[in-house]
Amino acid sequence: MGSDSEQDDVGYGRPPRHSQFKKGRSGNPNGRPKGVSSIKTVLTAELNETLTVTENGKECTVSKLEAIIKSLTAAAMTDPRAVKTLFALMRQVGVGEEEEQVETVDNVALNFWRATSPKNAKNKKRSNSDSAGGEVPSTQSAKNTRSDGSVLRIG
Repeated sequence: MGSDSEQDDVGYGRPPRHSQFKKGRSGNPNGRPKGVSSIKTVLTAELNETLTVTENGKECTVSKLEAIIKSLTAAAMTDPRAVKTLFALMRQVGVGEEEEQVETVDNVALNFWRATSPKNAKNKKRSNSDSAGGEVPSTQSAKNTRSDGSVLRIG
């Protein structure tokens, strides 16, 4: 009988033939719906919309994000919480790191000047001659290890 062979093929990992996917057909025919937006894309689109703002008696068009930043910086002049928020935002975005690099360049220039100035060159020669031989270990605290593992103290 043909039905006995079909029943033998049914089991774990072997579904009945009538409920298996048909060849050439997708298991998810509708798929993911098109046009579904994420929160990030909706927020980006909203913050990029423009507003007309009056600033210093002039009307100018700015994005909503720019208007929020302007209002935050204006509030930071009087409100300590706004200052804290502004500094946290600056730290997260990386604003203000350029000044640190400028200081580093100034330090390099200062060190170069110190190394090349005639007054400092004499002091540098004296300090180099003192430490030219490197550090000499004290003979009182020097240790030697014998082949049997015991320690021989000198001095």
